This record gives sequence, structure tokens and C-alpha cells, in this order.
Amino acid sequence: MTRAALLLTVAFTCPAFAETSGIEKDSLTLGFIKLTDMAPLAIAKEKGFFEDEGLNITLEAQSNWKVLLDRVLSGEIDGAQMLAGQPIASTIGYGTKGAIIAPIALDLNGNAITVSNAVWEAMKPGLAATDGKPDHPISAAALKPVLESYADAGKPFNFGMVFPVSPHNYELRYWLAAGGVNPGLYSADDNSGQIGADVLLSVTPPPQMPATLEAGTIDGYSVGEPWNQAAVAKGIGVPVISDDAIFHNNPEKVFGLTKDFAEANPNTVKALTKALIRAQMWLDANDNANRAEAVEILSRKDYVGADAAVIANSMTGTFEYEAGDKRIEPDFNIFFRSNASFPYYSDAVWTLTQMRRWGQIAEAQPDAWYDQTARQVYRPDIYEIAARELIAEGKAAEADFDFDPDGYREPTSAFIDGIVYDGTKPNAYIDSLTIGLKSGQMVLGGDVVN
Repeated sequence: MTRAALLLTVAFTCPAFAETSGIEKDSLTLGFIKLTDMAPLAIAKEKGFFEDEGLNITLEAQSNWKVLLDRVLSGEIDGAQMLAGQPIASTIGYGTKGAIIAPIALDLNGNAITVSNAVWEAMKPGLAATDGKPDHPISAAALKPVLESYADAGKPFNFGMVFPVSPHNYELRYWLAAGGVNPGLYSADDNSGQIGADVLLSVTPPPQMPATLEAGTIDGYSVGEPWNQAAVAKGIGVPVISDDAIFHNNPEKVFGLTKDFAEANPNTVKALTKALIRAQMWLDANDNANRAEAVEILSRKDYVGADAAVIANSMTGTFEYEAGDKRIEPDFNIFFRSNASFPYYSDAVWTLTQMRRWGQIAEAQPDAWYDQTARQVYRPDIYEIAARELIAEGKAAEADFDFDPDGYREPTSAFIDGIVYDGTKPNAYIDSLTIGLKSGQMVLGGDVVN
């Protein structure tokens, strides 16, 4: 057994040390949406990691992302799995206002874009293929002939996404814009996001995506698992690209709580963070060796409640596009490796750049504002305290973590269009993107002005 494997074995099998001391509130209710990347919460409960820290946790499914956020802000629930954009938008007052912090990221990647069978059949003739299977990644440029046919017939082309400040919205928009399709803008007096759009994007709750597609209300959607693989299983749609192919290791979910709760209950938050880190380590341990067990847990009705085989398609290192076209994708869901759980400021800044690009942030802001906003929300200081306590207790090893001193990932060009993102230079990045607002522009009366 390698040293790394031995350390992970020790972390998951050694007797529990004393629970986190000084916990201010030991019984908590945490919210989630029925998606496979709620896994860290389910695993922390089912494997006893919450209990080890002295916490009695109730996990409660929420009907949609707005209800989830509202209930955290009102104190009806103590914290929740959140979209990466939710704590950021809430803190700056876009939509529901309230100070939310994120002491830990829950995962990277995990989403895909699916289109109806009819749209897929119209896209296929223009795609390059190898051995009879389409080459990936598929550009949104392949959608243009379909959009032209819809326009000629006087029909709108509708995409569903899960929430206006979701990674799903920004990934879908990024993919469309990289292929030369305008996904539309927001403005201070028009929150539809459809100003100047070639396609119409609107909100559909994740579990309702397949049924809405089947009913013909939408022509495609951007969602997390298992709802893309559910479309394949039901024979009603085809995933065309995963979000990892749009933006490699993109920020996806975080664990969010109010700033007031965190300040009043610092040891409770530390205990929650420790338990979630251990769950994430378990999920990624030994090349995903525990994922089959995780699939069984997630398939239970109290969690995701979808068919285990459908959940397994993405959770165990593969992803199915067309029926029978199953490809190896070991990083479709990442929970711990690649520093997935560290709440990087640069991940928050990327979300802010997309909010600004599409007009949700109406006016230009200096680079320093992006950094200051990220630091209000993402809290690597809390994460590091929790992780170092796990190391001291022998539940993790120093080598498992990268305690980045400035909180910024290295610049990356790992996007479908190859454009370089440097989180320390957000305005230069915004200006480098072809479609969308530039740093000095805003939308007034439906027009873009400088």
C-alpha cells in the first residue's frame, strides 16, 4: 500500500478523536437540492463524520434554489448546499439580499448541456465524427443552423437553466457565446436576461428539467446530474457537452451560511467544515473507489431519489452522451482532488466577471472591488483552521491540502475558446471576451452604451 493510500485508510478507519470543542449549536438543519453533488452532505451524515464532530444534522430537500436561499437567510434552516453564485449575488444585493459566507467549496464540474432529440438530429450533420461517433467537445456553432430554422419558422428557441446566478447559466452562456450565439443581456430594469438574445434562457428547477423538455416547453437545458443522464435513460434528449469541457474544473457548489450565524457560532462552523472535508476526501479516495457506495446512498428517496444506474453514469467516472456513447470522464464530478474544496477567491471573481459580462452587475467596477467582494464571501481562513485541525487529529495529511497563500489559482486558458482567465485582472478578462458587455459598458433602455 502506498503512503498516500495508507494515510487515507487511516483517515477513514481510525477511531474518532474528541469532537470539536466549544460547539455553540449542535443540532442543525441543512438544505439541499436533489442533485448528485449534494453528496458531501449525505456522506458526512451517513458515514458519521457530522456525528464525530459532535453535530446532530437533519438534511432537508428544498423545492428550488430561491426557496433554499430564502430559508437560510430567514434562519429556518442553518446552512445549505448552494450554487457558487448564490452567496456572491446575495451579498452584493443582486436578487435576494443578505450576507452569506462560503467556508468550503463542495465540488468542481458536474453539469452538462442537453438538447432534445429533434435538435440533436438537426445538429448532427454538421459535426465531425470519428468511428461514427461525434468528436467532442461540440461547439455551439453547430446550433446555428437550428436557430436559423427556428427563426424562419417564427419560433423561439428556449433553453432551461436552474437559476439566474447559477454556474449552469454562466456555463450555458459561455458555451453559446464561444460558438457565436448571443445568449442575451440583463439590465437594471429587465431581469429576463434576454435583451438582444439569439436564444431565450429561463429558469426551470433541476428535477423538472426532463419532463419540461419532453413536454416541448424547452428545447434544451443546462443542469447538474442526474438530470442529463435521465434524459438519455428516458430517450428524450442528448447531452452535447459537459461543463468541464467548457471551463475545466469550474466552480460549482459551495456550502453557505449567513455571516451572522458564522460569527455567532464559529466552532459549529468549524465542525461543519471538518465533517464536509472528510466526506469529500472519502468521495475521491483511491481513484473514486467509494463512489459505488455513494451512488447507493444518493439513490435513496431522502437524498436524490433517482435510479442508481442513472446516478452511477456520471458518479463513477463515465458519462453517456447519445444512447450507447458512454465515455470515460473520471473528473466529471470532483469533490476533493485538484483542491476542489478550497474556497478560492479567483473562483468567486470568475463568477463576478460573468455577472458583469451579462449585465447582472450593471456598472463597471475596478479590479479591487472584485477582490474585496470575493473576500467578503469566500472564507479560506475558516477552511484552513478546520483542515489543520483534521491534520493534527490524524484524520488528514498536510500533503492533502494546498493552503494557497493569496487565495488565487494560477491563470488558466482551460476554456472551450482558449481565452486566458487571470483572477487578479478581472476587467482585462471581461474585455477579452467576444460577446457581452465590456468593462466600461452598460445597458440602458435595451441598448448597450459606453
